[in-house]
Amino acid sequence: MSALRESLGFLASRLRQVGIFVALILIVLLFQVLTDGILLQPQNVTNLVVQNSYILILAIGMVMVIIAGHIDLSVGSIAGFIGAVSGVMIVHWGWAWWIAIPACLLVGALVGAWQGYWIAYVGIPAFIVTLAGMLIFRGLTLITLKNQQITPFPDELRALGGGFLPDISGGTSVLEWLTVILGVGGTAAILFQAIKERRVRRKFNLENEPMAWFAVKTAFIALLMLIITFLLASYRGTPIVLIVLAALVIIYSALMNNSIFGRHTYAIGGNLHAAELSGIKTKAVTFRLFVNMGVLAALAGLVFTARLNSAQPAGGTGFELDSIAAAFIGGAAVQGGIGTVAGAMIGGLIMGVLNNGMSILGLGTDYQQLIKGLVLLLAVGFDIFNKNRSGRGGGSTLGTRFKLKTTPPAAAESTETAADRPVAVAASSRQASTVRNS
Repeated sequence: MSALRESLGFLASRLRQVGIFVALILIVLLFQVLTDGILLQPQNVTNLVVQNSYILILAIGMVMVIIAGHIDLSVGSIAGFIGAVSGVMIVHWGWAWWIAIPACLLVGALVGAWQGYWIAYVGIPAFIVTLAGMLIFRGLTLITLKNQQITPFPDELRALGGGFLPDISGGTSVLEWLTVILGVGGTAAILFQAIKERRVRRKFNLENEPMAWFAVKTAFIALLMLIITFLLASYRGTPIVLIVLAALVIIYSALMNNSIFGRHTYAIGGNLHAAELSGIKTKAVTFRLFVNMGVLAALAGLVFTARLNSAQPAGGTGFELDSIAAAFIGGAAVQGGIGTVAGAMIGGLIMGVLNNGMSILGLGTDYQQLIKGLVLLLAVGFDIFNKNRSGRGGGSTLGTRFKLKTTPPAAAESTETAADRPVAVAASSRQASTVRNS
C-alpha cells in the first residue's frame, strides 16, 4: 500500500510529463472503440506512421526552436519550396536522386541561415522574420513550379516517403521478420538504457522515482513497442521513413540532453540575460538552431514530395501549424526553456491519431479543425495551470487531497533532467567559467 501511495505521489508531482502520455493512450483507446477497431488495424497503423512522418520531422526542429524562446512560421513554405526544387532538379534537370537529396538539404540549410542571420545578428524577432519567410518561400514555390505540379519521381526517391525495408522471408511468413528483429532489438535497447540511467541516478543520489512506478512504466513501454512491432510486421514491415525518424529522435534527444549545444539552448530559453552573462554565445546558438530547422524542413519536404510522387504548388500548406501544435501539446513551454524531443513526438502522434481517427469517422475538415484547436488550447492551458500551481508552492492538488507523499517543488526541480527544465546558467562563478571555456 505504501508503494502504491508513493508511486501516486510521484505521478502527482510529475503530472505535466506523465499527462501527455496518458492523453495519447486515452485518445487511441477512444478512437479504437469509435472506429470499431479500424484504428489499430496493421494497415492503418502503417498509414498513420507514413502520413504523419513529415510533421514529426518538423516537430523535432520546432521544439528546439521553441525551447530557445523563438518560433518558426515558415517551415511549411520551406518544405513546399524544397519539394519544388527537388522536382526541378530530378525531373527537369535530370539529376540523380542521390545527388538531388543532399543538394536539397543544402538549400534548406541556406534558407535557415538566411532567416537565422536576421533573427540572431540583426535582432528582428523570429515571429516577424519567419512570417516574412512564410510568404517569401510560398511565392518562390509558385514561381519555381509556375503553378503546375511536377511528376513523376524515381522509385528510389519515392521509397523515402512510402517504401518499406525488404522482406527477408521472401513473403512466405505471416510476420515480416526484419521488422520483428528490429522491434525486439529496439525494445531490449530501451530497457537496457532505462536500467542503466536509473543506476547512474541512484549512484549520485539523484533518483526519486519509486521502484514500483519505474517497473510499471518500463514494462508498459516495452509492451507498447512489441505491440507496434507486431502490427507493422503483420502488414508490409517497417516503413523506411520510420527508420529515418527513429534515427533523428535518437540523435536529437542525445544532442539536447547530453551536449553543450543542448544545454545552451535550454539556457537561452530559460533566461536569455543570464545566458549572455555566463558567456554563452547566444547569437551563434540561435543561428545554428534556424539552420538546423531549415535542414529538417527540407527533409520533411522531400518526404512529403516522395510520398505524393509529385511537387505541388500547395505543398506544405499548414505544416507549420501542426508542428507547432505538436511541440506545445508535447509539453513545450510558451515562454521557452522547457520541452523535449520525445514530448514533441507524443504531441505529434496525438495530432496524427486525431486526424486519422476523425477521417475514419467521416468528420469534415470543419469539425476536425475545431477539435484540434480545442485540444491545443487545453494542452497549453493545462501547462499554464501547472506552472501557476507550482509558482504558488502549493504542491499537487491530487497529492494533497489523498495525503500522498509528493516530491516538494524544490526537490522536484533539483532532480529534473536537463531535458525537462532550463539550465541554471549562472548558478556559480565556477559554472559560468566552465560554460565560457566550452
